[in-house]
Amino acid sequence: MITVTNFGRLCLLAVTIGWISMASAAEQGPSAPAPPPVQAVNPSVHAVTQAAVNAGVLSCASRINQVTNFLAAGSQGTGATLYVPSADPDRKMISVSLEIQNANMPSTYASTSFAPNQANGCGAVYEAVTYWDMKCDDVAAKQFAGLKKSGAMLKEITMLEGGPELKVFLMPAGKGCISIKKEVVQ
Repeated sequence: MITVTNFGRLCLLAVTIGWISMASAAEQGPSAPAPPPVQAVNPSVHAVTQAAVNAGVLSCASRINQVTNFLAAGSQGTGATLYVPSADPDRKMISVSLEIQNANMPSTYASTSFAPNQANGCGAVYEAVTYWDMKCDDVAAKQFAGLKKSGAMLKEITMLEGGPELKVFLMPAGKGCISIKKEVVQ
């Protein structure tokens, strides 16, 4: 486990991440699928990405950068803990836990995992968990207005649909609501 705190944006170019991913695929042989190119909104290398690369995780570097930059976009600060296997980290799943501080909304806990050697190069999934001081119907209307309500999961948890890879689960908690946004990144 590697802990990274007080992220600042690093002054490296996204080209570096693309080069690392291509070099890793070339080392795996001609039959290994090349990771798809990733167009990041913020081309800087996120500190989580740099920590993962430093730990030997190369084949998922582009995907890690894409997801961590997306989750931390607009945040005032981010803290993270990386779970990196001690042996052969570039060929095994890794996970990251994040605390994301935001100016205009509550803090969010996000968990993301990355799996190398997938058909799409590196598969990823994240869950972002936020407590809202309002009822779940209000959270659905104000925070996730673009998603379609698809009913209850069983009894208490409401599901919102954003396509086959994106769901939001709203769970009553005291006087407020917990949202759990889950997305599989293809």
